[in-house]
Formats: sequence, structure tokens, C-alpha cells
Amino acid sequence: MRSLFRYLPTLLIGVVLGSFIAIAGTVFADRNQSAIPFEELRTFTEVFHRIKSDYVEEVDDKTLLENAIAGMLSGLDPHSNYLTPDVFKEIQIGTTGEFGGLGIEVGMENGFIKVIAPIDDTPAQRAGMQAGDLIIRLDDAPVKGMTLTDAVKIMRGKPGTSIKLTVVRDTEDKPIHITIVRDIIKVKSVKSRTLAPGYGYVRISHFQTQTVRDLEKAIYALKKENKGRLNGLVLDLRNNPGGVLNGAVEVSDSFLPKGLIVYTQGRVDDSSFKFKAHPRDLINGAPMVVLVNGGSASASEIVAGALQDHKRAIIMGTKTFGKGSVQTILPMNNDAALKLTTARYYTPLGRSIQAEGIEPDILLNNVEIASVEKEDGFLKESDLTGHLENGNSEKSSKKKDSAEEADVPLIKKDYAVYEALNLLKGLNIIKTQRN
Repeated sequence: MRSLFRYLPTLLIGVVLGSFIAIAGTVFADRNQSAIPFEELRTFTEVFHRIKSDYVEEVDDKTLLENAIAGMLSGLDPHSNYLTPDVFKEIQIGTTGEFGGLGIEVGMENGFIKVIAPIDDTPAQRAGMQAGDLIIRLDDAPVKGMTLTDAVKIMRGKPGTSIKLTVVRDTEDKPIHITIVRDIIKVKSVKSRTLAPGYGYVRISHFQTQTVRDLEKAIYALKKENKGRLNGLVLDLRNNPGGVLNGAVEVSDSFLPKGLIVYTQGRVDDSSFKFKAHPRDLINGAPMVVLVNGGSASASEIVAGALQDHKRAIIMGTKTFGKGSVQTILPMNNDAALKLTTARYYTPLGRSIQAEGIEPDILLNNVEIASVEKEDGFLKESDLTGHLENGNSEKSSKKKDSAEEADVPLIKKDYAVYEALNLLKGLNIIKTQRN
């Protein structure tokens, strides 16, 4: 065995770097590559040897080398990692079909799982998960030491099964426990409604390949409801963790008649792109307010940044997440893949989104609107103990209460939407006065 380790530096150079050929004990380097890091490879070989000979349990070479590759990637940034054949296959299933899961977009932070955002209408959102939550345990297993890939694999599972998450939240003094029942994740990316006559609201929860088509349908429906035109639009990107780059570009293009939308820059030519707008605007120049928060990431930040730089919309809310990097999945010969960060996003004015996020034009802290009952100070008949009912059955009364609750306008439940609508109305008043 010791004679084998004498030659491991030469062998591992070929295995790890893939740029060298070992023939008869001689190593030939590709001229386009930098100098061979012999000292570091010698250290790597020594560690490999120590584990093989002294570790408490026997570990096979395949496991050690896969762990070494995974560690090499995870040390780069929170989004680069090694996808084993099984994990790579799961990712392909997740992007092309349905899967059982929780419905949260996650990343790594200091060894823990950080929730970027819960996705609308998923088990995670219904269970109360929030952007910024740190998951420290999955059932009884501590997250510390897990890779992001391993953690995601545990969180996915058969629909109907449950998982208990131990969560650290800034607003809580101690960890909280949240049990979530897995379900089939189906993301409806676009929702819309009329806020007031002439003013529309569109919520994009995730960017998918069909998002722009759903957006167009929503805008046309809003126009139809409002006599053919909109005087203003609220575009809600809060807790939108991102998604497909082309989806973000096409949504931005739907409101920008010209100019640069976003560009990427990396070390290789293939990772550098520029995306430009085409001459169209779905709402014909009507004012826009874009709502963002700390759960707005990646593709959401591209849209917010493009509309802000072109002064096409007012950005309102709190600072966004700050994920401005591009990940490329590179398939390998062994059916595995590398998920590698290959470029950074930049807004039209050259601002890097990475670790900075988008600063809103109007800072709006999270405020919950609560109705104030008995605001006139007078007692009502219904407040008296033993009062007579009005004669309708209890069933119909409950039905009426639930219907009234469902019909509460969004602006009465959501402070940010309320403020956005007021701003749009104000902009239209100013515009009218100027004309």
C-alpha cells in the first residue's frame, strides 16, 4: 500500500485537475494551464493517506474523492456544489415535472440552511416559514456539517409525509419548531386583481419559462375589467426567490420600450451576455410601483434593478436579498454534474447585485394592518349578553362571515399594497395637473 502512495501525487494530478497526462511517470501540462501546485497536491495526498491509514473506520477511495470534490466546490460560495448522479437526476425531475417537497428556496449561511423565501401556496408558506429563517435541525438531524444538496434531499420526500424543522428567527428569543407536511409542489407564478377602478395588481411568485405568457394574460384581463386601460400597476415581487433568467428578462421587457435590461460578466466568453428590451410596453407607460423585500432574490432583483435604472418604476419596500450570481450546471462524464457560479449580474447602469441587493426608492418597513372594532365607542345590540339572534340560521351566518372575510380588499390586508396604490393615485394627480 505504501508503494502506491509514493505515486499518488502524479495520479491525483490527473484525477483532480484533469489537465495533465501521466505516462511512464512523466507529467505533461497543458500550456494553457497555470503552473502545477505541487506543494498543495503533496499536502492533499498526505491527508488522503492519513485518512486511509488512521481514520477510525475504513473509507473507500470513491467516497473520499467525492467528498474532496464537494468540499472544493462548497468552499467557493454558497451556490456552487457537486451534484452526484442521483442528485443530478433529482434536479432534472424537479425542473421538468412534479415532486414532493416543502416549497422553500434555500441557501447556506455559516453552515446552516437559510430560507431565501417561501413560495406562494406551498406547505412552507402555509406553515409560517419566513424569509431569513435559519434552519438548524431537520427532524433530529443537525444541519451543521451537511451540504446544501444533502439538506434539500432530506426536505424532499413523499407527499403526505411530515418533517419537523427547528428554526432560528430574528424576532424570536429561542428556536421554534415548525412541522410541515410535504406536498406536490405546483407553482402558479402569476396572480392578479383590480385594486381600485383603473389600478391593477400583479403578483409574480417565481420566474418560470411561461411566466411572461401568464403576465400578458393577466394584464389583458385587468385591462378588460377596467374599460380597456390601466392608470397604474403594482408589481409584487416580495418573497420571490428568482427562477429562470429568461423569465426575468421577458418580464422586464414587457414594460421597457428600449435599452439594456441586464448583463452578465464572467471569466470566459460563454458566461458574458447582454439582454436588451424590444419596443413594447404592456401598460402604455402607465406608472408602476414594484414591491420588494429581503426575500426578493436573483431574477426578482434583475427586474427591480432594470425598472429602477430606467426610471420606469418606483421600487418600494425593503432591501432585497442580494443574490447576483449566475449558476451553470455542467454535466460530467460520470452522469454527475457541477453546479458552478460562472458570472455576476449587473443592472443597466452597471450596479452589481451580488451581496448588495437593490435599495428601494421608498423604504417601507413591514407593517400589519389590523382592523379597529367599535371605533365609534358605542355599544351595539350584538355586544349585549343574551341578545336575540336575527333569525338566520347559524350555518348561513357562518357562511356570510367567511364570505365577507374572503372579500376583504387586498389594500385593507396589506399595508405595502395600500401605500403603493396611494402613490400611483398621487402620481396620476400630478400628471393630470401638469397636463
